[in-house]
Amino acid sequence: MNADWGRLVLVPTPIGNLGDLTHRAEETLRDADIVACEDTRHSGRLLQHYQIDTRKISLHEHNEAMRSAALIEEIKQGKTVALISDAGSPTISDPGQRFVQRCFAEGISYDVLPGPSAVITALAGSGLPTATFYYGGFLPNKSGQRQRVLTEALAREETCVYFESPHRLVRSLEVLATSEPTRWACVARELTKRHQEFRRATVRTLADHYVDQPPKGEITLVIAPSKLPKWFVDPSEQSSAEG
Repeated sequence: MNADWGRLVLVPTPIGNLGDLTHRAEETLRDADIVACEDTRHSGRLLQHYQIDTRKISLHEHNEAMRSAALIEEIKQGKTVALISDAGSPTISDPGQRFVQRCFAEGISYDVLPGPSAVITALAGSGLPTATFYYGGFLPNKSGQRQRVLTEALAREETCVYFESPHRLVRSLEVLATSEPTRWACVARELTKRHQEFRRATVRTLADHYVDQPPKGEITLVIAPSKLPKWFVDPSEQSSAEG
């Protein structure tokens, strides 16, 4: 690493509520020379909210290879580049992995700030086991691939977390319900926003609910492990016992 070079900082941004930007993240974005954004228009609203006028430049899946080379040259000229995505931690199911790897290969200094994460927020609020978990990113668009991934999820001994489109959620829940209708799951929707929802139930119950009330917004699907711990309380059994 050259002492005259600048550095890269990975900065998590709010997943819904603009107030969730940390003070350290705000300072980093304000002090950086360049903010590399997945979408400059989307990130522009966040920066405007905090009255940050740092220069923005796009870095997304279609230009990451080309843009990484240009940003590395900026860093070698002493600039600090802050990398953000549209929401949450950059590089986690978002662009930036190739850029970070290039910086590592070039010997460029970089830092990673902690912050908002839909995965952790959904997992923590799911009521399902959190000691170990598997994160599978976005569920596949193609039905055959999606069925394979969900079938594998049902066999896992860890709680599984996936991102899913509201337009495909019912189909995914139906896949799960066809194989194991009593498996517990949680649909975490619109996290940190005004209409935030944690709906916990069996996959059959969830599928029926969202057929009647089609979901909207961003969704994180949390699926219980193949074997629940002894401490897990089935709400339906609890209600029966109390009745």
